[in-house]
Amino acid sequence: MPAPTEDGPPAEVTGLPPAAAATAASATTRMRKRPKPGERRTQILQTLAEMLEKPGAERVTTAALAARIEVSEAALYRHFASKAQMFEGLIEFIEQSVFSLVNQIAERESDGRAQAQRILAVLLQFGEKNPGMTRVMVGDALVFENERLLTRMNQFFDRVESQLRQSLRLAAEAAGSTTPTVDGSVRASVLTAFCVGRLQRYARSGFRRLPTEQLEGAQRLLLG
Repeated sequence: MPAPTEDGPPAEVTGLPPAAAATAASATTRMRKRPKPGERRTQILQTLAEMLEKPGAERVTTAALAARIEVSEAALYRHFASKAQMFEGLIEFIEQSVFSLVNQIAERESDGRAQAQRILAVLLQFGEKNPGMTRVMVGDALVFENERLLTRMNQFFDRVESQLRQSLRLAAEAAGSTTPTVDGSVRASVLTAFCVGRLQRYARSGFRRLPTEQLEGAQRLLLG
């Protein structure tokens, strides 16, 4: 997510006593740093993701989030109706980022086995580059949150499995399988479980065990 930007330098404060000038300069700085419309929402989501990146981080509260951004909790709720909505904002980012690439792979790659390989790589690379998001994806950050968030993340992996199923059915057909639908379904289920397991290990190892570790070898084993 893009970081908030700031406006140009503050106007020079002249002709005031030192104390008044300092106060005016401080006020000008506060005005300069005030985010443009929409930027505060992005900043909230960025900060939430950053707080989730700390290994062993406890549940992120709105009070801690507000303190980190240096705003009031009321300011948070001007942009999000609830904390659950903040997490939904992160989930939307995950969905858009991953499935925009998955859709490109499905459109541009005709080989089903190659599609599956690249989908696995995209999913695990995304988690590796976004550790805070990984904790959302595997549900660690959602344990004490609204149940609908876990449901939505489960649906995310259902979509991943559905796309893998299509790719692997193509691969099975190309290999001359007499049961391509069954073969595709079984392998898609195994590959999805593999991805979830790798992401869970990454989160629960304090982000030390990378999800892409020995990925090529794992793909050869799983995809034949």
